[in-house]
Amino acid sequence: MNKVLLVTGGSRGIGAATALLAAQHGWSVAVNYTANSLAADEVVRQIRASGGQAMSVQADVADEAQVLRMFEHIDAKLGRLSGLVNNAGVVDVAARVDEMSVARWKRMFDINVIGSLMCAREAVRRMSTRYGGDGGSIVNVSSAASRLGSPNQYVDYAAAKGAIDAFTIGLSKEVAAEGIRVNAVRPGLIETEIHASGGLPNRVKDLQHLVPAQRGGTAQEVAEAIVWLLSDSASYTTMSFLDVSGGR
Repeated sequence: MNKVLLVTGGSRGIGAATALLAAQHGWSVAVNYTANSLAADEVVRQIRASGGQAMSVQADVADEAQVLRMFEHIDAKLGRLSGLVNNAGVVDVAARVDEMSVARWKRMFDINVIGSLMCAREAVRRMSTRYGGDGGSIVNVSSAASRLGSPNQYVDYAAAKGAIDAFTIGLSKEVAAEGIRVNAVRPGLIETEIHASGGLPNRVKDLQHLVPAQRGGTAQEVAEAIVWLLSDSASYTTMSFLDVSGGR
C-alpha cells in the first residue's frame, strides 16, 4: 500500500530530517514549505536520488485557502494521505511578555496552533474510517517549552506549544476508534536554524549545561522519534508525548 505523508515546514531542520528518514522507511513524502522553494526542492531531490517518491508543495499553514489547495494537490499527485507531521512553526525574537505585541501573538498562534489544527482537520477528513479512509497517524511537533514555559525568551511560543499538547490529547481521543493515532514529540534544545531566527544563534551552546545529557540534540534524533510514532511499530501508541530533550 502506498503510504503518503505530509511534513509541514519540511524544507529544513527537523522537518527536512523527518522527510528524508520517512522516505527511507517507504513513505511517499509531500514536503511543505512557505517561501524557500529551493530548500524544499533540495529535500525532494535527495529523496528521489535514493529511490524514494516525493514532491514539494507550497502553502502558508496559517492561510486556509492555501492549506486546502495544498491538500488537493497532494490528493491529485500522491494519493490519499495516511500520515501527517505538524512541524511548521515559528519563534520570534527573545523578549518578556510585557514587551510583546498582539501582532506577534497572533502570528505565533496562527502558524503554530491554528495551522496545525487546519492541517489535522484536512488529514482526518482523508484518513478516518468515518470518511472511507484506511486510518493513519498524526504526529504534532510540540516542544519541551510547553513544560518549561521559556521565561524571558519565548513565553508565547511555550503557550502555543501548550495548546498543541492539549490538542494532541483531545484529538487522539476523538479519532482513536476511526483508525487514527495522534501523538506528539517534544524536542528540547536542538541544533536547528530556528534559534537564529529568534536572534539567539548560540542558544543551544549557551543552555546545554542545563541539559542532563550536557549537549544539544540533532534534528535527526527528533526525526527518529517522529518516524517511529508514524509507523506500524507504534500501532498501540496514541495520546503519547515523546520527549526528545536529553532529560531536560
